[in-house]
Amino acid sequence: MAEAAESVPPQESLFRAVASSTRQIYQLLKCISFTAKVHVQLTHDGIRFSADHSRVMQGVAFLDKTLFTSYTLNMAEDVTPPEFQMNLAALLEALQIFGATDVAARAAKAESDNYHSNLRNYRPDAFSHKSLGMPGTCCIVYEEDGAPLSIILEETGVKTQCNMVTYTPEAPDDIPFDREDLSFKIIMQARWLLDALSELAPMAPVRIAIAASPNAPYLSLTSGGGLGSATVDFSSGRDLLDTFSVRERWVQSFKFDFIKSATEAMRIANKVSFRGDAQGVLSLQFMVEVEGGTVSFLDFRFVPYVTQENEETESEDEDN
Repeated sequence: MAEAAESVPPQESLFRAVASSTRQIYQLLKCISFTAKVHVQLTHDGIRFSADHSRVMQGVAFLDKTLFTSYTLNMAEDVTPPEFQMNLAALLEALQIFGATDVAARAAKAESDNYHSNLRNYRPDAFSHKSLGMPGTCCIVYEEDGAPLSIILEETGVKTQCNMVTYTPEAPDDIPFDREDLSFKIIMQARWLLDALSELAPMAPVRIAIAASPNAPYLSLTSGGGLGSATVDFSSGRDLLDTFSVRERWVQSFKFDFIKSATEAMRIANKVSFRGDAQGVLSLQFMVEVEGGTVSFLDFRFVPYVTQENEETESEDEDN
């Protein structure tokens, strides 16, 4: 008789992370859902999701390993971490399987509310059960390079597994931003920025001009569209701004819809770091406090419109 084959232990997954809830993961990833595909990088410190729009706008959500009750990446730290691309919409759909109905019902109720305030509907309990209604555990598994990313959700004995196709990543280069050559840095409450954009949005603007100055108005947002123009000035900058550092006057214009794409981050964040470098690139870094006292960050970068020489001359004349 042939001898019985020895049992082979199952191969250990390349990556496996378990979260006690999908709420924080879903809400953070939803902030960068302005594009279909997302670039994913698995590291020993957490999972980095990067969304890019035509190399002029970039959003990064970093899920720190402290968000998970268990986090394992089975590879040496000096080895290049696994990277791939995947469909972000499919991932968000999978994360809210058990709570999709409740979320839709609450969203409809909020829209029908005559007093639809950003502060009232989105703060301060963006991560509470009442806000998202997504209990249960979530397990994220990546077996090996090229394998699908598996999302395993379990609630009250019901287990659902979603296997999502991963793609060979394209060039993941970030939009360059020079932290060593900042023209200005302002830290303030994220809701102030959200309210400012809410004031400008009714004008149906195409562009938004952002100006930072060492003198009042310290920060100014100006937009114009088919329905007129509007400006929001932070003249009392010392009272509203937690940190204020402006090396020189900085003025750049951006596509309004790109800045507007970060409003979901403004709703759930506590503070925003508003920075511009000497090349005109704008960085919005949001600090989000999640359950357990941990902090997560969302980082957006925007490339400005090319400034024409006559526009620069007009700006200098206004200053004088």
